[in-house]
Amino acid sequence: MSVSQRLACAFTLTFSCPSSTSSRSFARSRAFFSLPSLRFRFLSPLLAPPPSTAFPRSIMPPNKRRGVQQRWKEKSNPRGSSQAMEGASAATTEAVTSRLDGLNITENNGEMHVMASPSQFDSVAQQNQLSVPGQKAVWKPKSYGTMSGGTTVEVEKVPANHTEAGVQSNGAETTATERNRAILSIIFRDNLLESFKVDSSTYSYAQIRATFYPKFENEKSDQEIRMRMTEMVSKGLATLEVSLKHSGSLFMYAGHEGGAYAKNSFGNVYTAVGVFVLGRMFREAWSSLASKKEAEFNDFLERSRMCVSMELVTAVLGDHGQRPREDYAVVTAVTELGHGKPRFYSTPEVIAFCRKWRLPTNHVWLFSTRKSVTSFFAAYDALCEEGTATSVCKALDEVADITIPGSKDHIKAQGEILEGLVARIVTRESAKQMEEVLRDFPPPPAEGAGFDLGPSLREICAANRSDEKQQIRALLESVGTSFCPDYADWFGKEAGDFHSRNVDRSVLTKFLQAHPADNSTAKLQELIRLMREKRYPAAFKCYYNFHRVDSLSKDNLYYKMVIHVHSDSAFRRYQKEMRHNPRLWPLYRGFFVDINLFKANKERAAEIAKNTNMGHDFSAGNDTSGPDAFADEDANLMIKLKFLTYKLRTFLIRNGLPILFKDGPGAYRTYYLRQMNIWGTSTMKQKEMSKMLDEWAVYIRRKYGHKQLKSDIYLSEAEPFLEQYAKRSPMNQVLVGSAGNLVRSEDFLAIVDGVDEEGDLDKEREIAPLTPAPTIKESVTKEEGLIVFFPGIPGCAKSALCKELLNTPGGLGDDRPVKSLMGDLIKGRYWQKVAEERRKKPCSIMLADKNAPNEEVWRQIENMCRSTRASAVPIVPDSEGTDSNPFSLDALAIFMFRVLQRANHPGNLDKASPNAGYVLLMFYHLYEGKSRQDFEAELIERFGSLVKMPLLKPDRTPLPDSLKSVLEEGINLYRLHVKQHGRLDSTKGAYAKEWTKWEKQMRETLFSNAEYLNAIQVPFESVVTKVLEQLKTVAKGEYATPSTEKRKLGTIVFAAISLPVPEIHNLLTNISGKNCKVEAFIKDNPLIDTLKKAHITLAHKKSHGVAAVANYGQFLNRNADLGLTAFLFSDKLAALEARLGSVDGEKIDSKNDWPHVTVWTGEGVTAKEANTLPQLVLQGKATRIEIDPPHILTGQVEFF
Repeated sequence: MSVSQRLACAFTLTFSCPSSTSSRSFARSRAFFSLPSLRFRFLSPLLAPPPSTAFPRSIMPPNKRRGVQQRWKEKSNPRGSSQAMEGASAATTEAVTSRLDGLNITENNGEMHVMASPSQFDSVAQQNQLSVPGQKAVWKPKSYGTMSGGTTVEVEKVPANHTEAGVQSNGAETTATERNRAILSIIFRDNLLESFKVDSSTYSYAQIRATFYPKFENEKSDQEIRMRMTEMVSKGLATLEVSLKHSGSLFMYAGHEGGAYAKNSFGNVYTAVGVFVLGRMFREAWSSLASKKEAEFNDFLERSRMCVSMELVTAVLGDHGQRPREDYAVVTAVTELGHGKPRFYSTPEVIAFCRKWRLPTNHVWLFSTRKSVTSFFAAYDALCEEGTATSVCKALDEVADITIPGSKDHIKAQGEILEGLVARIVTRESAKQMEEVLRDFPPPPAEGAGFDLGPSLREICAANRSDEKQQIRALLESVGTSFCPDYADWFGKEAGDFHSRNVDRSVLTKFLQAHPADNSTAKLQELIRLMREKRYPAAFKCYYNFHRVDSLSKDNLYYKMVIHVHSDSAFRRYQKEMRHNPRLWPLYRGFFVDINLFKANKERAAEIAKNTNMGHDFSAGNDTSGPDAFADEDANLMIKLKFLTYKLRTFLIRNGLPILFKDGPGAYRTYYLRQMNIWGTSTMKQKEMSKMLDEWAVYIRRKYGHKQLKSDIYLSEAEPFLEQYAKRSPMNQVLVGSAGNLVRSEDFLAIVDGVDEEGDLDKEREIAPLTPAPTIKESVTKEEGLIVFFPGIPGCAKSALCKELLNTPGGLGDDRPVKSLMGDLIKGRYWQKVAEERRKKPCSIMLADKNAPNEEVWRQIENMCRSTRASAVPIVPDSEGTDSNPFSLDALAIFMFRVLQRANHPGNLDKASPNAGYVLLMFYHLYEGKSRQDFEAELIERFGSLVKMPLLKPDRTPLPDSLKSVLEEGINLYRLHVKQHGRLDSTKGAYAKEWTKWEKQMRETLFSNAEYLNAIQVPFESVVTKVLEQLKTVAKGEYATPSTEKRKLGTIVFAAISLPVPEIHNLLTNISGKNCKVEAFIKDNPLIDTLKKAHITLAHKKSHGVAAVANYGQFLNRNADLGLTAFLFSDKLAALEARLGSVDGEKIDSKNDWPHVTVWTGEGVTAKEANTLPQLVLQGKATRIEIDPPHILTGQVEFF
């Protein structure tokens, strides 16, 4: 059957029988791959798709709702909404139709190539059906039909006997145009969503379509995580798995119908590049069998409802740490989506899966003993500031228990600059399972190597530079129909762009209101409700599902939802919720959900209820737990370990470009020094980096002037600079890591408008240019000024406090003048006025009596500090805060109560203000998204100190329910108001009446609880005393910055046994008392006075290699027994000979031929030369004094 005949047949079947399960646009292979007989059960999911039923048997009760009711309901725009929507819908329909009209599929040399096709939506036209007990279930989910009377989409039918020429003729194109217009008019003109009403017969069915691992946010420090990992491996409870972190973008593929996805989006150049690279890798691996295997692979993913996640590494999507030499992808996760919670394959399963399909795998190491895991961490510490792919892989190969090389060599494919390593805890059986996989699944051949694979990714992008859509179309045309049978996700999605802002809220509301059709839907509803109630920084973006457009009816709607988490704080907060409620589903990265809203008649509803209430609990989805399951706090133990050579390029050079060009070299230096301080970079490396980065700043500013270098091509300038800098000295070469062989990308860069759409370019926490934090206690000198400012909320008593500080005799304990500027009395720009006063009196103390609520103000204060030679100290009201705000509801109640007691306030914010409550809520929400811990930590990092103003008594009783309720109602009303009106005053807009009612209720509630509110406040006299004490401490330099417990990096050069110096002193004194030669030697040389530290070197990184040093990690911080057997000395050197003993009964040896303790060197002589003393003794140039019996002592194994 020709291509056109298959298309015509598909049209006929689809449009005449829209519910037929036999309707297909293309013939597909139904083959599943079969694996050889396995000796363990963990790979059983690979043998065939897991069994499917229409509905899991357990479901969350549909009447489960939020604990706190909202009184305010969102209002629609009452003026002309329907007319505007209809007009916009017609315009959108026309525009989208014109885009879709040109879609055709043509046949070329026996292969299908997508040129664009009106049949793009036909391949998934079937409606969902409920499974009947006893029938063989089909893995692809079916819809549940509609109530009687539901109308389906009617479109133009194509004759079954249509020929290929006919399909490509003008008549067929006209038919396609009419068909597209009919479909789009149903969606937009008839407003299906608006007319879809939720009632008792409404159900929602949701399935995760693609997802990646939940983002982990360790609450403990890196050092604590490492210690716990080491403990678990040492006790035989787990294995440590380490993999390379390739530097690219997240790409997920769920089959040709399931879709291609980036981290937070789909249907763009990122996913088009990903599909192209995936298809090309199949051709490289399978050669002439590629088309057959591509079809089998896609069919397998669709039937099994699976998603394959990859790190997409290309030179066309913008610069990371190094432009890759090849464009490729590495599989990082394989996920069974099923009908429950997603199940992620273990690494052995992933490798078996990839080797069967010949997909690229990552480089992986396993550490299953205390010796190997401690050696791994030591190896990283030795290489973290200078490691490259070659040195890191070599060291880890030497210390790991099992090494599985990646099918894509990082050095050959990407280069020497290595982003980092990912270490995580896995089950103790992983090592055994891995050995069996490696035995049963040998590395597959690359049959396509050397064959002509057609134009490369870079050639296609270079040839299509006119616009992004042209590049996308060219990429999709090249990949073929197995991976891209239609363009629906790329060009059909545009039809939803106009409506997306409007449908997001409506689809989500109806989805949450509808009865869940199965347990998975109920769990997803629970997750979304929680995120909305807690006001997590996330968006729920909805798009029309064009893959299901032929199944649309007024009672059967399909959407794609993208759950886009905007801030890492959301993951941290959600993890806390999961600890309280372990039955919650995780919040995933890359979270895409297919949604079906439909009506069900009584019989169908009863069938759904029967299937969802069988008494079984599927809350865990596909997860299994057994005797080896980890405790909750250990289940997600994972740590990212990045290398300084990568961070130099991305965080210090690329991400510093806006600061360098906007604020100048001084601000840039402040930025990169603060970043290195946060990372814990060693002092020596900071000095080397600073010298190079200062030179870089001069070089690039001189070349570009005030026009900023684009970050997506920054390596075009940075790489040649680094290459030349590295050539100057071996030390510079180590600092840079690797440079040269630049891949020029300007001619083939994908068009993404300079925006990192997936957010993959700033994965590590960054900060704006900050004032360097003092590394030692430094007083604020009298030649410098001090700015005292208030990140607070009206009613926090800052003006009253400033008045008291202004009138305090002696000020802050020195003779600097104190001046206060009240914001409510300053006309014009307040902070500009403060700067002017600072310039007039640079040595003064300025009390900035104005709320400073956000980072923009903090940045102005930092700039002021730099330009006027001042320090700054923030004073914040002390409060426990919430997960998302540094101020608790108790504090907010106090602030409101104080404001409503004011009269004749200069800023007109007092009891006479009709919207005082609204103004307080507006200030309160300026801090939204920051926990108390994050809020204080950022202020300390920026300004080096923090003063807390006491507010609430610690022994107070809880906030009364009436107060809590009225504040929560105000917060909910504020959010509704802001969504519809932005910053419009509360006395205007759709909620004006509600605001008037709430303001009155708020005042009544506060004053009825006046006795309580007065009782819980710290007396103001005590507040002034405490604040004054803290300010004086800061001014004197006695302020101790709170510890953030950062791990010390980059200092491991050698392993040694540290010895107690006093004991060495006593030994030398005893020897000199018994031997006149020694006595004369010690008398002539200041040996006792100069010996401050003593150690026995075990291994040195440069002399013996990283692995040799790392292998002593198992003995780290443990006591070692040893004996000192002789004292050797010459006119320039002196050392004690050592005989090493054991650590906890295990013999310890030194890599040095002669273990010793160097106790003295002459001027200009290095300690390393002490190794020559035995030879000097033989030559008669040194003296040896035996210590008999040997002096026994105990030292501790350490890294230096």
